Amino acid sequence: MSRRVCALLLAPLLLLLGAAGQAQAAGYRYWSFWERDGGHWTYATQGPSTARPADGDVQGFRFAVSEDSADATTPRGAADFGAVCDGTPARPGQKRVALVIDFGTPSDAASGETPPAARTACARIPGDATTADALAAVAGPLRYDTNALLCGIAGYPRQGCGEQVTAQKHAAPADDEPHHGPSVGVFAGVAAVVVLGGAALWQARRRRS
Repeated sequence: MSRRVCALLLAPLLLLLGAAGQAQAAGYRYWSFWERDGGHWTYATQGPSTARPADGDVQGFRFAVSEDSADATTPRGAADFGAVCDGTPARPGQKRVALVIDFGTPSDAASGETPPAARTACARIPGDATTADALAAVAGPLRYDTNALLCGIAGYPRQGCGEQVTAQKHAAPADDEPHHGPSVGVFAGVAAVVVLGGAALWQARRRRS
C-alpha cells in the first residue's frame, strides 16, 4: 500500500518540477529597450522609433535571452546623465540623451558571436528626434527587420533577430539585475505534496496496525 501511495504522490511532484523547468526553458534572444526612472530601469512602453526622449533623459538597451518583458534583463552598471553627458554642452534647439548600451554576456550570445564591452554615449540630437535617432547618432550601424524590430546595434549581433532559443543564463546577475527562478507557487505546491504525502503514509500505516 505504501509503495502505491508514494507513486501517486510522486507523480504530481514530478509534474510540478517539470513545469518549472519548462517555464525557464524557452526564451528569445533580442535587444530590450529601457528608460531610467529615478534610480531604476523600467521597461519602455514604446519602441525606440516612436519614443521621443527629453533633454536629460537616460535610456538603455540590453541584449539577452528573455522569455518576455517581465523576464527581461536590465542594462548593467551605473547610469547617470551627468557622468555620461558631462562633456557634451547643451545647444539651442537640440537635446542630449544619455544612452547605456549593454551587449550582454557570452551565455546570451549566438554561436560564433562575442559580445563587445558595454558602453555609454551622449547623443545630441534635434529636439523632435526619437530614441532611434539618438542611437543611430552614436552606435551605428543599426539593423532592423522587415517589421521594424531593432535587431542589431553597432553591428552586433551580425545576424538573427528575436529568434527563439533555449534560455540558459550562466553569468551571475549584476546588482541591478532581476534574478529569475522557479516561482513561489511552485515551491508551495511541492511543499503541499510533501505534507499530503506524509499524512497519507501515516494513515496507511495506521490502517495496517
